[in-house]
Amino acid sequence: MPNTILITGAAGFLGGLLSAALIADPNTSNVRLILVDIVEPKAPTSAQAVTIEADLTVKESVDALFKTEFGVPDTIYCLHGIMSRGSEDNFDLGLKVNVDSVRLVLQAAREFGTQPSIKFILTSSLAVYGGPLPHTVTPDTIATPEGAYGMGKLTSELFINEYTRRGFIDGRIMRLPTIVVRSGAPAAATSAFISGVIREPLKGIECLCPIGNSMDSPELDLPLWVASPQTTIKNLVIAKHVHASKLFRHTRVICLPGFTATVREELQALEKIGGKAALDLVQFKDDSISRRLVSSWPSRFDNAYPLSLGFLVDEGGMEPIVRRFQKDIEAGIA
Repeated sequence: MPNTILITGAAGFLGGLLSAALIADPNTSNVRLILVDIVEPKAPTSAQAVTIEADLTVKESVDALFKTEFGVPDTIYCLHGIMSRGSEDNFDLGLKVNVDSVRLVLQAAREFGTQPSIKFILTSSLAVYGGPLPHTVTPDTIATPEGAYGMGKLTSELFINEYTRRGFIDGRIMRLPTIVVRSGAPAAATSAFISGVIREPLKGIECLCPIGNSMDSPELDLPLWVASPQTTIKNLVIAKHVHASKLFRHTRVICLPGFTATVREELQALEKIGGKAALDLVQFKDDSISRRLVSSWPSRFDNAYPLSLGFLVDEGGMEPIVRRFQKDIEAGIA
C-alpha cells in the first residue's frame, strides 16, 4: 500500500529536510508526497511527488490538496506559518495563516478523510508558554503565551485536540525547541538570531545579536531550549510511527526533546570552532522586543515523556552542532 503524505510549508527549511527524510525512512515504504507552499516547493530527486503553489488561507486551494492524482493523504505534516516576529508585527496576517489556514486543513481532513483517521502532525512551538514558569516545564505546565505567534499556535493546538477527541483526525502536536543551526536566509522569527550568530560568522559574514551590547553583557547568559535540525527531523519522522495508544488521552501535545544552552555558550562554541575571527563578526545591539519575547519562553523541559515514546535528544551540547554546520559549509550543503 502507498503512503501518501501531505506536507504544508514544504518549501521551508524543515519542509525540505522532512521530504527527503520521509523518502529515506526505512519504516515507510512506497512514499508519495503532496508538497505545498505559497511558492512551489522542490521535490526530492526521484521522489513520487506532486508540487503545488497554493494560498492555504483559501478553502478551495486547501480542498484541492485532497483531490490530486494521489488521492486523500494518510498523513499530514502541517508546517506552514508566519514566524514569531512576523506574527507580532502583523497580527492579522499571523491569525490568518497560523490559525485560520490550519483550521481549513483540519476541516478538509475531516471532510475527505476516512477510517482510520488521517494522522495530522502540527509543528508547534515553545512560544506557547509565558508568564511565571517552573524551573522545568513538564507535560502538566499550563501554556500562557505572551506573543501573537504563541497564541496562534496554542489556538491551533486546541482545535487539533478537539478534532482528535471527536475522531475526525489522529492528531500529534510537536512543540519544537528552537532549531539551531538553520541554513538558508534568516527567517522572520524572533529566534532567528540564535542560528544567525553561528551561520553568518562561519560563512565570513557579519551578523547582529539582539541580546546584550557586548560579549561582557550579562544578558548573554539568557538560557535557550534548543535542538539541532538533524535530530528534529528524525523526531518528526518518528511522530508518524508512534501508536496513538501510547499518547496521553487528554492531549496530543508532545514537547520534543532538547537541551539548554545560553547565548554566551553559543558564542563560545562559535569561537572554539571558527576562531576569534568568526566571533569578531558578531555585532551587538540589544533589542528590547526580541529580548522580551525570547525571555518569556521556557528554557528547561522534562524530556521523560517524549523519550519514553522513542523520540531522540542531541548529545554533547552546542559544540557538535556548530562543528557539524561548519562541515556542511565546507561540503557546500549549508
